Amino acid sequence: MTVQQSDVLIVGGGLMGSAAAFFLRRRGQSVTLLERDQIGQYASGVNFGNVRRQGRYLGQLELANRSWALWKRLPELIDDDLEFIASGHMRVCYREDEIAELEAYAAAPEARELDLQIYRGRELHERFPFLGPDVKGGSYAPHDGHANPRLAAPAFARAAVRAGARIEERTEVAEVQKVGGGFLVGTTDGRQFSAERLLITAGAWGQKLSEQFGEPVPLDTNGPQMAVTEPVPYALPTVIGVYTKIPEEVIYFRQIPRGNIIIGGGYRSKPDMLTRRAQVEPRSILNQIQQMRRLLPGVGNLNIIRVWSGIEGYLPDSLPIMGSSGQVDGLYYAFGFCGHGFQLGPGVGDVMAELIATGSTSTSIEPFSIRRFAGTTAQRSKAS
Repeated sequence: MTVQQSDVLIVGGGLMGSAAAFFLRRRGQSVTLLERDQIGQYASGVNFGNVRRQGRYLGQLELANRSWALWKRLPELIDDDLEFIASGHMRVCYREDEIAELEAYAAAPEARELDLQIYRGRELHERFPFLGPDVKGGSYAPHDGHANPRLAAPAFARAAVRAGARIEERTEVAEVQKVGGGFLVGTTDGRQFSAERLLITAGAWGQKLSEQFGEPVPLDTNGPQMAVTEPVPYALPTVIGVYTKIPEEVIYFRQIPRGNIIIGGGYRSKPDMLTRRAQVEPRSILNQIQQMRRLLPGVGNLNIIRVWSGIEGYLPDSLPIMGSSGQVDGLYYAFGFCGHGFQLGPGVGDVMAELIATGSTSTSIEPFSIRRFAGTTAQRSKAS
């Protein structure tokens, strides 16, 4: 049997894996990417589409800034703009004490590149007159925006192929072995692939592979809830989301130039990991409608024309697994982005390519190391 060889083998064809394949080729590495279904089919293609830096863990902003610089270079970088619009992003709140928290975040040294502006009271409602009266304050990020998640991973994959990468869709991994100084991967259709280095970007299934190498992590799976309205005149370019500690109040929306308003937030569903399906949670859609009427009263009579969900991987500290293995030389991870990986995608691909090709990276990713779970009794993944 012929074993197909490359410098780097990537398992998982979402945005992280596709971007990593593209940037590895730019660094001269031969790359094969294996995707069980279709490129961008899961979390990468069904998320809200926020290209947002504000509100992130402060230690993640360096990575987010690197990724933002790549978003700004579209479509020059990959010959596709992904419908990216730097429309601004607004985080609003319903309570006065939450304004102080937004101010503290804006004042943090790590957030200086975001140029955050805090609004409250009359100034807020003059600047954003469509917001409901319950909104007390907000933090405006003028450079953040949104893009179309359905386009992102396929576009990076096409760019990677044009650059010389090999991408195999409908290719399910049956076993992964460390053999000598490299890795041997067998697929369910009997093929074999080998590489010196292995990058796991398998999203909500990443834990199943890391566990095989003695690095289990307590990854949980959830289905985000999304909805889209009928089109109306384009009048709301800014992405707006509610900052709150009350789960049912979490709501965010963006309007696209075609006029539809895309809505996310609220209760999540539990995906069926055997069928690889995530169901829409009716109570979440009803709650979204209620919360949107509070946040944006003018949408009260709009029709919802489509609802959907997806499968995302979450970790207890809301941080991803990213970097080199703590156990196996040549093994790398980038998965479990806890529902906020879309903006990071290009940056993650670039950083992982740099790390794999050179052995180090100029961007701090130590807080995301899988080593943080070493020595603990990791809960068995609900994705297994």
